[in-house]
Amino acid sequence: MSNALLSTAKSVHQMVIQKVQSIPEELFDVQPDQFNNTIRWNVGHIAYTTEYFLSLGVPIEFRLPDNYSQLFNQGTKPSDWSDILPTKEELIQNLSRQLSNFSEIPSSTFDQKMDPPIKLGPLQFKTFGEVFNFATVHETMHFTTISCLLKVLQYQQV
Repeated sequence: MSNALLSTAKSVHQMVIQKVQSIPEELFDVQPDQFNNTIRWNVGHIAYTTEYFLSLGVPIEFRLPDNYSQLFNQGTKPSDWSDILPTKEELIQNLSRQLSNFSEIPSSTFDQKMDPPIKLGPLQFKTFGEVFNFATVHETMHFTTISCLLKVLQYQQV
């Protein structure tokens, strides 16, 4: 099962990186009325939460800049930003580094029990594999939001 989880996570992360690479950076901070956030926020949120979820089961050093929590954690929003923002290239570098880290996760880690179980709202995860799987689902949801934001922005430019 761990091979399937890793394979899916790598595929999703690669698709996110490819999509982000294809988006002009001038669209990263445009927030259509229909959305709560921007492309930059969603990409940063993916990077931040992926690092967070990995850190729950894998002994990794949190390597994102300290301000990512204030910029991209749940409940943050671009209208509150006063920090210098990471560039498109910095975001891609962080996502690419994470993709490389996926290959270093020992397969036995996925069966590791979370003690205590991780609770996220109504959800509860008892193993790292469950946390990692949720991280992939979560990333996919934000990847979809990025795609929807891009479509709206491209439509508005016509």
